[in-house]
Parts: sequence; structure tokens; C-alpha cells
Amino acid sequence: MNSCRIILADDHALLRQGLKRILSEIPELQVVGEARDGLDLLQMVNAVSCDLIIIDISMPNLRGIEAIHEIKMRCPDVKILVLTMHKEGEYLRQAVSAGADGYLLKEDADVELFSAIEKIRKGKIFITQRLSEELTDDWARIKRGDVKPLTSQEKLTLREKEVLKMIAEGKSSKEIASALFISARTIDHHRANIMEKLQLKKTADLVKYAIGKGYL
Repeated sequence: MNSCRIILADDHALLRQGLKRILSEIPELQVVGEARDGLDLLQMVNAVSCDLIIIDISMPNLRGIEAIHEIKMRCPDVKILVLTMHKEGEYLRQAVSAGADGYLLKEDADVELFSAIEKIRKGKIFITQRLSEELTDDWARIKRGDVKPLTSQEKLTLREKEVLKMIAEGKSSKEIASALFISARTIDHHRANIMEKLQLKKTADLVKYAIGKGYL
């Protein structure tokens, strides 16, 4: 099999270093970049050619789910393996809906990592063993018409999602503007658009929404 260029995206440097050492055991697997958060990852994808991204869900600035969706829009051929501690079915469904090619629990990585990478590189979907049955059941119910397929109800742009996350973290418009290198007036404009799109009227409602969607 041809060589595989990999980017690691996780906010824990020690985990990235450990993964890099493990992956170096296979000659055709080459780590070409490391990202500490979702925004860092998006910039890296634009600058570095890669075949596979191994990404966590919980990252600062832009969480993994939004990053996966954005990457698949830009680079549909890049494979994405989610490596996470989250066992909840909702996270799994969100990741698959966003375009992830695989979902692996960190606690199972020692025995499933290489098989996950191999399966994904062959164009197949990999779901960590202890969650695969749950996802299969969901798909079966969808086929029978018991539940509707998961579709994104959010109409927020990538920038609006960034702003929403920071609002929910308690940052002021001035702080958000400084972090994103735009004006406070633009942040207020984004805030107004977010509230209109989500049909919310108070900042407290935005925070509740962000928590419910897993932005924090």
C-alpha cells in the first residue's frame, strides 16, 4: 500500500507525541503535521498535503465536529478518523453526519488503531467495536422509517460557530474581536445574526443552546 501522510489534531501535546511514536512503527505512515485546535487544523490543511487526519472532538476554538465538516467541504478525498474519549452515541452520530470515515475510542486505540487506519485507507467506514452495534441499530431504524435521518438544523456559518462558542465561554465582544482579529462591531453583527437564525432573544439562551450542542 502507498505511503499515507497524516495530520494529528488534539489539544494534548503528550497524546500527539505518543501517537506519533506509535505511527512511526509503520514505515508507510508519516506524520506531516500536528494541530492543537480546530482553527489551527484548518490552516494546516490549506498548507500541508495529507491523506488522513486523526482528530479529537473536544478541542478549543473550533471543536472537531465543525472542523470535520469544513475539511470535507474543502478536501472531500481526505480521510478522517475521530479519536476520542466520548462514548455517547450522539457524538458518534454527529461525527459520521459531518463526514468522518472512522470513530475510535482512545481507550481502544492500543488494539484498534492500525486496523482502523487500514480499513479507512481502503475506503471503508470504521466504527470502534463497542459502539458499532449502536450505530447499526440507528441506521436500521432509519431504514424502517422509525426515525428520520439526522440532518443539520444549524444554518450558522463557520465564523458564527466560532463566535457562538466564545460567547458561551463568557467572553465579551471586545475579547472575541481580539481573538479573531476583527472589530467588536463585526462581532455584534455576528451575534445578532446568530440570534436571528436560531430564533433566540437572550445571551443566556445562546449559552444554553451552545451547551446543548456540545460546543463547550
